[in-house]
Amino acid sequence: MQHTANAKKKRVLAVASGGGHWVQLLRLRPAFANCDVHFATVDAGAKADVSPSPFYTFKDANRDTKLSLILSTFQIAMIVLRVRPDVVISTGAAAGFLAIRIAKLIGARTMFVDSIANANELSLSAQLVAKHADQLVTQWPSVADKTQATYIGSVL
Repeated sequence: MQHTANAKKKRVLAVASGGGHWVQLLRLRPAFANCDVHFATVDAGAKADVSPSPFYTFKDANRDTKLSLILSTFQIAMIVLRVRPDVVISTGAAAGFLAIRIAKLIGARTMFVDSIANANELSLSAQLVAKHADQLVTQWPSVADKTQATYIGSVL
């Protein structure tokens, strides 16, 4: 397929919780070089990492912070509806699960890249998102051998 100057760029929504999840997502940026990328995370200060790309924040949450999880779900849903991505990619954690579940409702393709910290088994987020994501990637060949995840390499 030949690309033209007028070809529409794929709109990608890259979502991650803070800390190592965000760092690993940033290391995937070269893969998005020819895309219209929008980023979302929990830390407003992370905007400097991706400027001038569109940037959104949402409430940090996990399974132990139920009220925050409800707010985060609503905020992530609003981001997905605003961006209308062709593709959602996430490196976790709960935010990635939420973004992928919501994105599937609007027909977006999805990819979840499990954290490199999970060397022996998939993270809880990856296990939960496995049946919903179009592609589940692990950064460990040994984890791919015993799960439905694909090993492509590591981002670190």
